[in-house]
Amino acid sequence: YTPRSVVRLMGLITDAKAGETIYDPACGTAGMLLECIEHVKQIGGDPRTLKLFGQERNLTTSTIARMNMFLHDVGDFSIERGDTLRDPLFFENDTLRQFNIVIANPPFSLKEWGADIWTGDIYGRNIAGVPPQSNDDMAWVQHMIKSINAENGRVAVVLPHGALFRKCAEAKIRAVLLEMDLLDAVIGLGSNIFYGTTLSACILIFRVQKEARKAKKVLFIDAADQIRTGRAQNFLEEEHITTIYQWYSAWQDVKDHAKVVSLENIKKNDYNLNIPLYVEKEITDNFPSLDDALSHLKESVQKAREAEKKLKLLLKEFVKA
Repeated sequence: YTPRSVVRLMGLITDAKAGETIYDPACGTAGMLLECIEHVKQIGGDPRTLKLFGQERNLTTSTIARMNMFLHDVGDFSIERGDTLRDPLFFENDTLRQFNIVIANPPFSLKEWGADIWTGDIYGRNIAGVPPQSNDDMAWVQHMIKSINAENGRVAVVLPHGALFRKCAEAKIRAVLLEMDLLDAVIGLGSNIFYGTTLSACILIFRVQKEARKAKKVLFIDAADQIRTGRAQNFLEEEHITTIYQWYSAWQDVKDHAKVVSLENIKKNDYNLNIPLYVEKEITDNFPSLDDALSHLKESVQKAREAEKKLKLLLKEFVKA
């Protein structure tokens, strides 16, 4: 389950417009699709012109997604039940259908996801390689990239942080995708904001058409401290969403939080996308100077001696009594 605040942030970044097509390949109860509708309303567009598509493997969840669409009076939608990685269900002219926006929070790092059929994937989704059988994160990424159109397609996907730095097959896939210059931003979220897991997650943003100033560059955002700490769970509040979105929109360096990094520098790190490699926190300390420390030490020693004298006097009076 994706927190509504995270869905809202992704909706702001993907910035759906009236008349666009939007697809969630792991749609759950269709929360992300509904957020795109709300976003279009907020910017003054007509949400009735949107065309919404979702696929969900679980029968009950897919049924709830359809019900949600009806309850929100959505007219043009298609929610299908099926395993997206093994059997995608949206096509156009015998090829995978392509959309303006593909947005999802797929299941994290599932095993036995269908690597055997991806080696010769008939849909051509292995554009950067075949992910390991033990982990499907990069399969979702490639499926989503393959599903965006060449005009203005954009992807927003939630992933575990491990997808940013795991080696072997996944490292090779990251390298190919980076060289394709599709990755726009990597956003690290705070810990324990997702229901049912204390893991930190990140959002990857891909764009087919990047602005000239963003070419061969990636924006890294460390938003780990943008949370309200709770007893059992942390929360991404509206103020945090606003701050993170402002950092993304500005697309420039922000001390301790954001860094624009060239592809060349990422390549030097073997295409590792681990955020701390690029967003360096300023290390501050509150240690006193040597003179202050000595002064405090002398003061403490003096107080200890005075306390010792008082204790001895009390003991003498106690013995006399």
